[in-house]
Amino acid sequence: MEKSDLKHLFSMPVIIAALGYFVDIYDLQLFGIVRVPSLESLGLSPAEVDSIGVQIINHQMIGLLLGGILWGSLGDKKGRLSVLFGSIITYSIANIACGFLPHITFMDNIVAYKWLRFIAGVGLAGELGAGITLVSEVLPPRLRAKGTSLVAGVGLFGAVIANYTVQWSGDWTIAYFVGGAMGILLLLLRVGVLESGMFTSIAKKEEVTKGNFFAFFTDKQRFIKYMKCIGIGLPTWFCIGILVYLSNQFGEALGIPEKVKPGMAIMWAYVGISVGDLLSGFISHALASRKKAIALMMGMSLLGVLYYLFGGMKTVTTVYATCVWLGFWTGYWAMFVTVGAEQFGTNLRATAATTIPNMVRGAVVIMTTLFTWIKPSAGTIMAGAIVALICYVIGFYSTLTVRETHNRDLNFLEE
Repeated sequence: MEKSDLKHLFSMPVIIAALGYFVDIYDLQLFGIVRVPSLESLGLSPAEVDSIGVQIINHQMIGLLLGGILWGSLGDKKGRLSVLFGSIITYSIANIACGFLPHITFMDNIVAYKWLRFIAGVGLAGELGAGITLVSEVLPPRLRAKGTSLVAGVGLFGAVIANYTVQWSGDWTIAYFVGGAMGILLLLLRVGVLESGMFTSIAKKEEVTKGNFFAFFTDKQRFIKYMKCIGIGLPTWFCIGILVYLSNQFGEALGIPEKVKPGMAIMWAYVGISVGDLLSGFISHALASRKKAIALMMGMSLLGVLYYLFGGMKTVTTVYATCVWLGFWTGYWAMFVTVGAEQFGTNLRATAATTIPNMVRGAVVIMTTLFTWIKPSAGTIMAGAIVALICYVIGFYSTLTVRETHNRDLNFLEE
């Protein structure tokens, strides 16, 4: 790799986007890691921990869904950096407030928990899309896949650090305080980062419609393209939102004697995702195709899903090892967000790159609802298999039929 390439890949926009995504993932996955101990310390029974835990996850995911629309539109109207500042303030304050939950007396703790995770979700929605958009626009086309993979690979280690922070501190509230503090520090680091030149070139052009979320629904071909971009990401959050988050339920269904800890499952999955995301850009570069890279990784993740559900796992160690496999092969997350950014013009790019991944995250609500609805009659394993089938059929169809964007020039507008 040429020295000039390294200079591009380790420029301030890339470094700041990577650190931002690190804090984003730390805070995004923190509830999944502390779900059981935090809810137990707030006085919930084991049955309530499962049911209320899913409700809180759903609140966070709905926040991500709505926040994606808010920040995506702002990113195209006011600039990519405005989102990076606004979103981090929102989720940092929400996470610090979560640390004070045991001391809240003016309202029910659980109700407060739901709303604070909703607000955190709104804030967290803006980080990745704005960061990927900024990096995609400032890097040369030949380096886009590597740059966005670098952002995601570094960022996704946030889940690993979140798990260790909980273990080292021995107190879930401290982990929330650490997340909020890291957000404030990152905010200070971002001062001085330059805006994308592509956005700057259209910022003052009044005749160009910027950040109109509804533009995805007013043109048939644009709508189909938008829905396919969402479809590509569904298998990633099926693996995380169902198999990994609810790994304790699957462990019981498989008859594993030792209790599976969701926090450990999340950590090991994100070890895999971090490495997978780092390599996905290089796989795409080697194949000269975004679609081939994603289809390959999606297929390998499906093998992991089949083993997880029907491979007869007998030990906790096997569950965690399978989570690493699932994480590694669903590590096309950055590639999928990059594809979303590359599909659309500069005046809608931040809106697309921010809303698409958060639509996928928001789809976890549908996945968990469907899983919970099917589970009593079909059982945990078959309920997981049915949801998996739906997600992977949509995922493969979307990947194979969407437009190839490898090395595409991004300096264009949506009419």
